[in-house]
Amino acid sequence: MKDQPYIKFLGTAGARFVVAKQLRSSGGVFISAGGRKLIMDPGPGTIVRCAASRPPIDPAELDAVILTHAHIDHSNDVNILIDAMTAGGLRKRGTLFAPAQCLQGRHAVVLKYLKGFLEGIVTLKASARYHIGELPFSTSIPHLHSAETYGIKFEVNGRKISFVVDTKFFPELLKSYRGSDVLVINVVRDTPFENREILHLTLQDVRTLVAGIRPQKAILTHFGMMMLRARPWQTAARLAEELGIDVVAASDGMTVTL
Repeated sequence: MKDQPYIKFLGTAGARFVVAKQLRSSGGVFISAGGRKLIMDPGPGTIVRCAASRPPIDPAELDAVILTHAHIDHSNDVNILIDAMTAGGLRKRGTLFAPAQCLQGRHAVVLKYLKGFLEGIVTLKASARYHIGELPFSTSIPHLHSAETYGIKFEVNGRKISFVVDTKFFPELLKSYRGSDVLVINVVRDTPFENREILHLTLQDVRTLVAGIRPQKAILTHFGMMMLRARPWQTAARLAEELGIDVVAASDGMTVTL
């Protein structure tokens, strides 16, 4: 495993009730690729999930943290990870990548005193390219969400590993994520929302994305209560049969080699 790039789901919870009750963990995603280690969207309990992981994930060895947006289920543990990554500021190292809304103004989620501990802070913008050492990645177009939000697309060994994070569906997503080999999709609910103001993906949106992009593999995660009741592993199996594409539902602690 050490020599192979992989992602590990430290948590697969989405929506307030699943997170609050910890019906699924909300620890975000750990990524080891290109000789770098990072955590994306560290929600509540990430630091605990790192310690409980087998083998354990040492936050002091992280090279970066990425926030896709400021909501608490995606950013709650960012400050403790910064502190751990930098040995409480004794080692100036690591980079934080985040939208401007996470870093400044009344919605900022990063504590001011911790910013000086980091080697770098990079403000994410739409459809832009970045790198963590030898690991390149890019952002998507802006998502339709109630915070400044961007999906993340990593380039690993010639393959594109994309994370479609929280958003309402809109057709331009298909173009933004075109060419993805692995497509990780946040899906909160199996049936359409009665309230059109809720800016999250449903199962029908996932069907449209996977059918239009046709990745080699699609991974569903970030489940709300309705998705859990619908048994996401069965839902994924039905989608796989319908679309002829490898579709799986993530589980807490699941590791996927790239």
